[in-house]
Amino acid sequence: MNDIHSTLRFPLLAALLLALAGCNGAPGFGSGSAPSAATPTPPPENMAGRWLLASPGRGQCSMVFGATTPGAIEGTIAPAGGCPGKFFTSRKWTYEQGGLIMRDHNGQPLAQLSSAGGRFEGKSTAGEPIVLSR
Repeated sequence: MNDIHSTLRFPLLAALLLALAGCNGAPGFGSGSAPSAATPTPPPENMAGRWLLASPGRGQCSMVFGATTPGAIEGTIAPAGGCPGKFFTSRKWTYEQGGLIMRDHNGQPLAQLSSAGGRFEGKSTAGEPIVLSR
């Protein structure tokens, strides 16, 4: 009798596990796909175009922000000469978690800015105040 129970135990256990794997009781569990990520929120301003970066007491420069589409959450930066601090190395921007992050040619953050009614304000990674406006 023990041999029959041992012989039947594995196929029954395997069938039970397969049945549970097909359950859709929990999102992402057994459905074969990962839970969907939240849709990124685009910046409140269309970033494409010319912007003025200013650091009080340190200077200012013009920058051209590129975006592949309106409402893009990332793009390129082409700074003009004379940018304060290390902002002459600006090459990329991303908008994530409600803030604008400017990055250098190595992908390292240069500044994090928040929207302030048509412009962006924040600090450079060195602690300098930064304003980005049209």
